Amino acid sequence: MEPDLFTAAAEERQEKDPAGSPLAVRMRPRTLDEVVGQQHLLKPGSPLRRLVGEGSGGPAGPSSVILWGPPGTGKTTLAYVVSKATNKRFVELSAITAGVKEVRAVIDGARRATGGYGKETVLFLDEIHRFSKAQQDSLLPAVENRWVTLIAATTENPYFSVISPLLSRSLLLTLEPLTDDDVRGLLRRALSDERGLKDAVALPEDTEEHLLRIAGGDARRALTALEAAAGAALAKGETEIALTTLEETVDRAAVKYDRDGDQHYDVASALIKSIRGSDVDAALHYLARMIEAGEDPRFIARRLMISASEDIGLADPNALPIAVAAAQAVAMIGFPEAALTLSHATIALALAPKSNSATTAIGAALEDVRKGLAGPVPAHLRDSHYKGATKLGHGQGYVYPHDLPEGIAAQQYAPDALKDREYYTPTRHGAEARYADAVEWTRKHLGRRRS
Repeated sequence: MEPDLFTAAAEERQEKDPAGSPLAVRMRPRTLDEVVGQQHLLKPGSPLRRLVGEGSGGPAGPSSVILWGPPGTGKTTLAYVVSKATNKRFVELSAITAGVKEVRAVIDGARRATGGYGKETVLFLDEIHRFSKAQQDSLLPAVENRWVTLIAATTENPYFSVISPLLSRSLLLTLEPLTDDDVRGLLRRALSDERGLKDAVALPEDTEEHLLRIAGGDARRALTALEAAAGAALAKGETEIALTTLEETVDRAAVKYDRDGDQHYDVASALIKSIRGSDVDAALHYLARMIEAGEDPRFIARRLMISASEDIGLADPNALPIAVAAAQAVAMIGFPEAALTLSHATIALALAPKSNSATTAIGAALEDVRKGLAGPVPAHLRDSHYKGATKLGHGQGYVYPHDLPEGIAAQQYAPDALKDREYYTPTRHGAEARYADAVEWTRKHLGRRRS
């Protein structure tokens, strides 16, 4: 549904007297050059540049786009910039409140505007993942025939939440989480800008760091917290936002944790060692500290994947798939929901039976290789598929294990210098017990003598 006279009047008043608007609204960029982060989407000739009128149109006009990214990364902001910078008609809908009727009304209006006075229409559809398949289908003719240029925003993976025909007719642009430097620049701009706090308060370094932790890469959250804390400080007659004021305002204590200092490594080390020691409660404590300190969830997930192989290995073969699945989920959903996934994986790893046999096995093998214990590959194992290989003796005498009843051929596989080396020493913890039985059986049938 297009804005009515009352909505238009309210927006006009907001532009003339923005003081009553939230800080996050007042600080919205007015041009693409003011946008913080997402520089990979703002290069010359990019779809967003062309949407605001930079570049030619005609048969190579700007495509419809789907903006995918976590909350607070700038999806609505980019649409807002397009609405202010373009000379096209701009209509905004939210999938939370709009339906097929409203979409068709916009499309009909767009066709009239194009045919009547040559005015193109940009339709911004927020939360497109909330539209049903039928509702998304209603957009297809308009996008395909370019009756409207669609800017759709979603926090959900569009490959699951947006119908394939609509995806194929649009460009998918992925927004990246804002870095601390991105959010820091935004906060400092808000403090000094005429649209913002106009230098009414100062922001000490420790308060700024806590604000960054609270934000977690979400620009809107950062500005909302800054505005609340600034209001509390000014109400007290203070000229700077003390850390205690911010803590009281957002009801969240500052975690004494420097992500770039020793504690970053100390807490990460404590998490892994608690998992290794099977202390699930201690592991969850350190995980919580890392989450509250604003650690990148992908960093935590990477540490869990390493732990799954380093400390659990074949004692629980499901540990690594759980850790990998957690890392994939974390990359897709981000905080705060990623905390649930990280907790899931941490508990599973802490309570799993432990074995470092995979770690020690590859370590011993690498040590021998680095010492020069290698030697030529036995002739019967060498590649015999190319012309002339047979004349060199390659592949001669090789026994194909599948031709034997037990599926194992007693022949030499390792180079001469290592033919009796045994790197893998399995434990009998958890599921690795069956690997211990298997390796004992296979070594016996390979005719290997014990080292």
